[in-house]
Amino acid sequence: MRFILCLLLMMSNLAFDAQGASKLKIAQLSATVFQHTSLSDVDTYGLMAGNGLIVIEGKQAYLIDTPWSAADTKTLIQWVTAKGLTIGGVIITHFHLDSSGGLAVFNKLKIKTYATTLTNQLLKANNREPANNEITSDTFDLVSGAVQVYYPGPGHTRDNVVVWLAKSNLLFGGCLVQSFNSRKLLNIEDASIRDWPKSLQNVMAKYPNIDMVIPGPGQIGDVSLLELTQQLARKSQ
Repeated sequence: MRFILCLLLMMSNLAFDAQGASKLKIAQLSATVFQHTSLSDVDTYGLMAGNGLIVIEGKQAYLIDTPWSAADTKTLIQWVTAKGLTIGGVIITHFHLDSSGGLAVFNKLKIKTYATTLTNQLLKANNREPANNEITSDTFDLVSGAVQVYYPGPGHTRDNVVVWLAKSNLLFGGCLVQSFNSRKLLNIEDASIRDWPKSLQNVMAKYPNIDMVIPGPGQIGDVSLLELTQQLARKSQ
């Protein structure tokens, strides 16, 4: 936990407003991993943050989730380009806007975007643009040995996936995982609460060496975030 606290302090020093009035913030987690965070004013919950990642492999950057808005997505692309990197692919971890709000921007630029068959179906059902590449298996290696997508089962939504970064033992849990300050499950409109604890257990069994966990909203933590979310889901049943 001391490592996590030190990392949070480092992030607070590195986080910056990517463009004057932009709501996008980017913080460095390691030499090759950055966290992007964007904000949106949601009617039911007020101002909500959405986390995503930028994973650098050589001269390419792989993005996990998009910012909420097209404007912040364009800012993120500018940030990547300014570093002399090209975007090798974008993973959408579920169909909600905090994960996929900028998907159409990447599609328009002919950048490869990836989502599961179910996520694409849900995007289309909500009159939104699907990813241009479809993940058809429960485990998918976007970058062999570095970036792996895993579908553990329903939870926050029926389609939520997690992303494992093996080189840093980092799990992007997305909205399947709640943050430390959560006292209840957030946004359960599309949730499968009964299945949620089992899906989290599947993640912990699949990746037993998790050092760091990035939740959808909120601050980073460790595997205890998954355990906390399990408890909240069980209380909600």
